[in-house]
Amino acid sequence: MTHARRSCLSVPGTQQRFHDKAEESSADMVMFDLEDSVVPAAKARGREMVVAALRGHEYAGKLRSVRVNAGDSQWCFEDIRAVVEGAGERLDTIVLPKVEGARHVHFADVLLRQLEAAGGLERRIGLEVQIESARGLESVSEIASASPRLESLIFGPGDLMATLGVPELTIGRTPDYSGEFFHYVHWRILVAARANGLQAIDGPYAQVRDLEGLRRSALPAAALGYDGKWALTPNQAEVLNEVFAPRQEDFDKAAAILDAYAHATGVEQTGAVMLGEEMIDEASRKLAAVMVERGRAAGMTARPWQPAT
Repeated sequence: MTHARRSCLSVPGTQQRFHDKAEESSADMVMFDLEDSVVPAAKARGREMVVAALRGHEYAGKLRSVRVNAGDSQWCFEDIRAVVEGAGERLDTIVLPKVEGARHVHFADVLLRQLEAAGGLERRIGLEVQIESARGLESVSEIASASPRLESLIFGPGDLMATLGVPELTIGRTPDYSGEFFHYVHWRILVAARANGLQAIDGPYAQVRDLEGLRRSALPAAALGYDGKWALTPNQAEVLNEVFAPRQEDFDKAAAILDAYAHATGVEQTGAVMLGEEMIDEASRKLAAVMVERGRAAGMTARPWQPAT
């Protein structure tokens, strides 16, 4: 995990006041949007404002990203060119929406490589891609392996629900259903992401004042192991930072597992050991390592752990 993405705050590219508020937010990532939140007539102005925001604010401790328009749109090329030439040294990733196959990733990868070379950039700009259609979901494994530049797969619920014909009008909310509505989609994206060493990010919840609804929406993805979720306001980001971080007691236990297993294998020369009432082995170590990595990325510090009595 290169950087925590518990909360990925989407910021409209043409809304200056949100650019300023994003710097003060607790979000792990700030993503300026040039796609859905910017009307066609304002695309050029949006690029200029996003470049100015990236150059004028530090966004310290946050990933800095820009969502461009889809790869087969008339704006994508100029979006990427403008933000990389204008603020490439202050840009961590490009978010590419509506990805339906490897060709979209290849296009962005080649364009970024040429712009980085032309601008003398010393570090590689990452790519994050949104899976937002039935075709994209069907091709998700191919997409996830299309470029070493990729850092995350992002579930886009609104457009996907539309392509599937789901009878719902609010993005991120689901119709009444006996199970977890997005379970298959979440698993499909998660498996493709993990098979290729990528983070998995859940999509937004559009009822921005309903923080309990946001929490309910986020919990199933967090339980599966997703790394985070898109936020639409700083208040949503605060909720998501809590949901997608390990509980302190789980983080403490994970650290204790790593210590106990290291002692067992390095000193006692045994492949399994009891920790409280639980036997731990190599599989336990792997599970604990994932949780410790996630907690450290979120800035957590382990405390002494004691088994429950």
